[in-house]
Amino acid sequence: MRPTPFTTTLACAVLALAAGSTQAQTVYRIVGPDGKVSFSDQPPPPSSKAKVTTAGAGGSSSVNAAALPFELKEVVQRYPVTLYTSASCGPCASARNLLTSRGVPFTERTVNSNEDADALKRISGDTSLPFGTIGGQQLKGFSDVEWTQYLDAAAYPKSSVLPATYRPAAPTPLVAKAAAPAAAPAPAPVQQPQAQPVDTSRNPAGIQF
Repeated sequence: MRPTPFTTTLACAVLALAAGSTQAQTVYRIVGPDGKVSFSDQPPPPSSKAKVTTAGAGGSSSVNAAALPFELKEVVQRYPVTLYTSASCGPCASARNLLTSRGVPFTERTVNSNEDADALKRISGDTSLPFGTIGGQQLKGFSDVEWTQYLDAAAYPKSSVLPATYRPAAPTPLVAKAAAPAAAPAPAPVQQPQAQPVDTSRNPAGIQF
């Protein structure tokens, strides 16, 4: 039986997903002592006292795998999906609708600031949106055919099998904002001593010395 163009394409997609998963570059999210967030492919030295978390090419996942059916949970663990979007991006909405309609659990990261754009460039190589990852496979821009092909290759269900109680996580900025320092408490007002009344019972004229 000769392979059809579709099965050949699907096999290539599966190989690309597998290769992407093994070759995906680790991205380190670094929060310095001053609260500044940066991304790098190299971890900082321990002496920097920075807080470091790893987010592979697909970013850290916020999908609640415990709430998923077993067969879907396995796919999510092998090929987690992350979607990078912005507020004024029409194709981003199309990508989100495709994932939602198929019941694909995904993590959404928003890119709305210069810091977000810089972080996205470190992960994807540029700042074009939408940008998505399925495991280690990167998808730049949105094509219904291409995204569907890779979701099929990763064995995501063609229609939703999510339980009715499943609730997706809210989108979060790609770069978390550092908490503003607490304002110093206002100084307490100085209490002025009250003048004591002068006893004039023994000094009817009220003469003071």
